[in-house]
Amino acid sequence: MAGLNVLLTPKTFPPFSEGSEVKKKNFIGTRNNQEITMSSSRLGLRLAACLLNISEARRKNVVEKIAKAALFEENGKEHSEATVLNIFSDYDYNRSVITIAAPVEKLVNSVLAACVEAFQVIDMEVQEGIHPCLGAVDLIPIYPLSGVGVKECGMVARSIGASPYVMNCNVTIDSQDLTTGKKIASSIRGSSVDGLKGVQAMAFPHNGKIEIACNVESFEDQNPIENTGHMTYCILGHHYSYISPQSLEAQIKKLAHDQGIRTIGTALVGFTPQECKDCAEYALREKIGEFWRKREGIFM
Repeated sequence: MAGLNVLLTPKTFPPFSEGSEVKKKNFIGTRNNQEITMSSSRLGLRLAACLLNISEARRKNVVEKIAKAALFEENGKEHSEATVLNIFSDYDYNRSVITIAAPVEKLVNSVLAACVEAFQVIDMEVQEGIHPCLGAVDLIPIYPLSGVGVKECGMVARSIGASPYVMNCNVTIDSQDLTTGKKIASSIRGSSVDGLKGVQAMAFPHNGKIEIACNVESFEDQNPIENTGHMTYCILGHHYSYISPQSLEAQIKKLAHDQGIRTIGTALVGFTPQECKDCAEYALREKIGEFWRKREGIFM
């Protein structure tokens, strides 16, 4: 499932693939202190995104119904300032991540509409999956993309919650040994000695192998250090860093190799922060609500 990461211009459009394998070496972003500024949108919008986590992946029609709910008001009128950028669904986990983007003042209504639909169509009494979950709607994080900060996102979102952007990056090792997978996950966590700052990780059985599932958090970093394997960006004068997917993959590969195990695939769930901003701008400018369809994504 190879995919491309390209910077969008007014006349270009990327054929991304959902859950695409991260054999990619040209992520949108920067390393070595060459910073990307995400302070303002080319559309003049104050953009934010929600990576809505729902406890359904095995019924494509249900997942898409929830995604579409984010694009319509109660009266059935389509939101002109909201777009669903991505749907990533995993059968074994029975979990989907729906990326919804809109101007921050419009985003909450879209997210709440999707949540209401999820509550109506997902029956948790029969739901099964290997990924832990809290309910039909599991996580509702709001992330600033441009022209708006974390604090304001939090005020708009109220009880939903906001933070700097968090990526999901999963690396599969060629093993069925869950204990070894858990050791690798523990070693790379930011809370561990010599771990990777901003990384949270767990190990799960997945498609007959073990997957190291990682949350990669952006953290405020006013003095980025060169040659650290991090990518950096700036929103409203606030500087953020996060471990690059390549560096994360390399560290897991090294730890697996030390155990005599190879890695066999890496999937970036959705986007890097800059990709998310660029795709949101493109989709809103072109009024593409169901942007995920245009990406020629693969429903796993």
